[in-house]
Amino acid sequence: MATSTKSPDVYAFPLWSDEPAEQDLLAFRAVAETVADAIFDDDLDPIAIGLSGSWGSGKTSVLELLVDEITTRSKAHEGKVLVVSTQPWRYDPSVGPKESLIAEVLGVLNGEFNLEDPVGKAGLEAFKKLVRKVNWTKAVKMAARTAITMQLPNVDDIFGLVNDEPESLDGEKGMAEFREQFQALLADPALRHISRVVVLVDDLDRCLPDTVVETLEAIRLFLSAKGMSFVIAADEDRVADAIQQKLKTPVDEKNDESPAKLYLHKIVQTTIPVPALSRFDTEAYLFLLLGKVGLDDDAYAKLVVQCDALRISGGGLDAIEVLEGSSLADHLVTAARLTPILYEKFHGNPRRIKRFLNDLNVRKSIAWRRGFKLEPAAVAKLMVLERILTDDFKMVLDWLATNQLRDKLEALDALANGARGSAEAELPAEPSDASESKPGDKAQRTPAASDLPTPPPPSPDEGFSDTLRRWAILPPALDAAAIAGYLYLAASFAKIEVIDSGLPERLRDLASSLTSSLKVDRSGITEASLKALPESDARTLVDFLGRRTRDQPSIQKFSVESLLRIADAQSAVTADVIRALKSVRGIDIEAATVLKLRPLDSGTYGPVLTLWKSGAQLEPVLRSITVVEKAWEVHGN
Repeated sequence: MATSTKSPDVYAFPLWSDEPAEQDLLAFRAVAETVADAIFDDDLDPIAIGLSGSWGSGKTSVLELLVDEITTRSKAHEGKVLVVSTQPWRYDPSVGPKESLIAEVLGVLNGEFNLEDPVGKAGLEAFKKLVRKVNWTKAVKMAARTAITMQLPNVDDIFGLVNDEPESLDGEKGMAEFREQFQALLADPALRHISRVVVLVDDLDRCLPDTVVETLEAIRLFLSAKGMSFVIAADEDRVADAIQQKLKTPVDEKNDESPAKLYLHKIVQTTIPVPALSRFDTEAYLFLLLGKVGLDDDAYAKLVVQCDALRISGGGLDAIEVLEGSSLADHLVTAARLTPILYEKFHGNPRRIKRFLNDLNVRKSIAWRRGFKLEPAAVAKLMVLERILTDDFKMVLDWLATNQLRDKLEALDALANGARGSAEAELPAEPSDASESKPGDKAQRTPAASDLPTPPPPSPDEGFSDTLRRWAILPPALDAAAIAGYLYLAASFAKIEVIDSGLPERLRDLASSLTSSLKVDRSGITEASLKALPESDARTLVDFLGRRTRDQPSIQKFSVESLLRIADAQSAVTADVIRALKSVRGIDIEAATVLKLRPLDSGTYGPVLTLWKSGAQLEPVLRSITVVEKAWEVHGN
C-alpha cells in the first residue's frame, strides 16, 4: 500500500534541530544495545566504556537510545538503576571539573535516602561524611545557588560541609580514602535498593585539557566501587590529544599506544566506535529527514520501520511505494540524487548531512522570497556546488561575471547529457501528464549520480574539472537565465564579489548604467558620450552587452535598447551589434524587445528578426514579429 502525504506549504522549508532526534533514524540502536549488554554484565562491574566517534557522528543520539534501553532493562532487573547524564564542557568555570562531576553523582544519590527509616538516616550521615572529603569552597562561595550547590544534601547547612584542606582529594591518600568511603556508601543498607549507577559523560572532547584530565580523574575515583558504570562519549583521539597537552607526555605517532592513550585506557576498559553511515544509511537518513514534513506521526513511524527493514534485508529505497507526484516521491528522488556526493564528501557524518539540508532549506526560502522560482532539485544541485565543490563554485561565478555562463553550462551539460541519455533511455517513459497516472502507481525514480555512466573525458581545452563534470550529471540541467540571480545571491552569502575582470575598469560604470533598470542611470549616458567612445571601447562594450544579455535575458529590456543606441551613435560597430543581438536565443526574446526593431532598417536587422523567429515559442512574441515584418513591408524598409 502506497504511503500518503500531505501537501506542505510552498514556502514551508523547515530546519532540523541539532538536538538528537526522538526516533532512531540512524540505526544506532544496535550500538546502544551493545553498550547496555556491557553495563548489565556483572562480570564487568565496575566498568568504563568509551563511545568514540568524530564530531557529529551521532554519539549523543546513541546515549539517548542507551537511556531508553537502560530504562527498559531495569524493569526486569533486580534493583534500581540510576542514570546520571553529564556534560563537562557545560560545567561552571568557577567550579572545578572534578568537584562538578562528584557533585552530580552525589546529588543523584542524595535523593535515594529514606529519612523516615532509621537505616536511611544512618546512611545519610555516612553520606555527609563522604561529602566533607571534597573541597567545596569554590562552589559555596558563589553568589547564587547553582545546580551544583542545589544538588548537595541539606542546602541550608551547606556551609557546615566546607573543607578548606587542599589535601582532602589532592593526594593519593585522600583519593584512596574517598574511594573506600564511596564504595562503603554504595554497599550501605540505606542504598540496598540501588543496583547500579550509570554515568553518561557526553562531549568530553569539547573541553580544554585541564577539564578533560580532571574529569577522568574524577571517574577514576568512582571506578573501584561495584555498581558504578561510565559511558564516555567522545572522540578518543581528541581526548588523547588533550591528555598529552595537559600531562606533557611524549608524542609517538608511530605507536598507537602512546602514553596519553595508555593513560586513557587505564580508565576506559573498552571503546565502541560509532559507525559512519553507509551509502544506504546516508540515502535513508536524507529521505527520512526530508519526508518528515507532511506526514503524521503514525505514517512517519511506519516509514522509519520500512527503512530499518530494508537496511537489514539489503534492499534499496526503491522498495518503498509512494504515490506518483507526491512530495514523498520527490523526496525519494532528491535523496537518491544527493547521496553519492554527500556520502563521499561528508564521510557518513549525520550532523554534516543535517546541516547541509538546513542550509539547503534556508537557500530555498530566501530564493523563493526573492522571486527566484527555482525547483527544489535545482537549488539542491546548486547547493552541492556552493557548499561542497567550493573551487568549482568560484569558477562558475567567474563564468557569470564574464558572461560565459550559458555557453559554459551548455558545453558542460553536453558532456553530462551524453552520458545521461543512454541511462535514461533504459527507463520507462514518464507520463506526459500527471493526471494520466493512476492512484497507487509507484513513483518512477530519476537515476542517482552514481547510477549513471561515467562522462566521457573532455578535450584538453575544455578546462572542466572532474568534480565539475560529475556535478553536471546531477539532474536537472540548469539554464543560465534561471540560475543567474540565485548565483548572485549565493555569492553574496559567500562574500564573493562577482566582477568581470575582463571588462576594462574604465568601462565598468558605463556598462552598469547601460544595463540598469533605473531610467535615470541609462539616460545619464548621453549620445555625445557614446559617440566619444574610442571604437575599440565601443566594440568591447557591445561584446559585453551581448554576452550578458545571452546569459541573463531578463535585462534585455535595457541592454537591447543600449545596443541599438551604440549602433546609432557609432555606425562602424553596427556589425558587432548585429552579432550581439543574434547571440540572444529566440526562445528568450520578449515581445517588447522585438518591437524595438520596427523603426529600424530591415536590410540591416532582418537577419536578427529571422533568427529570433526560428527560436520563438510564445504567442505574444510571434505576434510582435509579425507586426514588425508587416511594418517593414508597408514602409519598404
